[in-house]
Amino acid sequence: MPKLVLSMDGLVLKEMSLSKERTTIGRKPDNDIQIDNLAISGHHAVITCITNDAFLEDRNSTNGTYLNGQPVKKNVLRNNDVIELGKYRIKFLADEARSGLSTSEMIGATTLGAFEMPGISTAVPLAPGGAGPCETQIMPPALAADDAADAGTAARLGVIQVLSGANAGRELQLTKSLTTLGKPGRQVAVITRRPHGYFITHVEGASFPLVNGKAIDAQARLLHDHDIIELAGVKMEFFLQR
Repeated sequence: MPKLVLSMDGLVLKEMSLSKERTTIGRKPDNDIQIDNLAISGHHAVITCITNDAFLEDRNSTNGTYLNGQPVKKNVLRNNDVIELGKYRIKFLADEARSGLSTSEMIGATTLGAFEMPGISTAVPLAPGGAGPCETQIMPPALAADDAADAGTAARLGVIQVLSGANAGRELQLTKSLTTLGKPGRQVAVITRRPHGYFITHVEGASFPLVNGKAIDAQARLLHDHDIIELAGVKMEFFLQR
């Protein structure tokens, strides 16, 4: 299980496991990690677990949230990353017992081969026996009537086809539980494969991805057959294999 180590001036103050989908950090006592310091906002930052990945998000704090010395708004956490909040440091330690690639690790250019779209990664399958604390499949509150219709096609394999740029025509099969698309530092989104279908969620970037010409919101959006996605300057089509 991933864990966080809170320290100040090299002195460890607290260690805690990421056992929840959302772990909040801030000055107010209702936070999971309370840091009673005026440099820390009441609700400063939050760490969200989606399948095997953890995402750090600044909650419009006054003094900002830094990751490895760089200011961030929303970013994937990797093993040994250091979150900086004023004089406090929070080290993120991934579950080292887990084998294979983390979902946040990027596939190298040689591995991508024909599909050389920058910033693509795939998730390893969930461990046998069900999801762990950071592997919870986050389900939408309810499915609308048209979404329920798509649920019947969830067993079909999703595919992303690039429509613009040098890689136009390339295809990526969405065989894993989570696939990350985009360009780090510019715009990143994840597509999760769930029992009710494929969902796209914004992860990083000032602007949200477009689906059929309209920006998605902060919630996961169900993808329909032949939806057009625009992300990091690249236009793609999502479709379900027949």
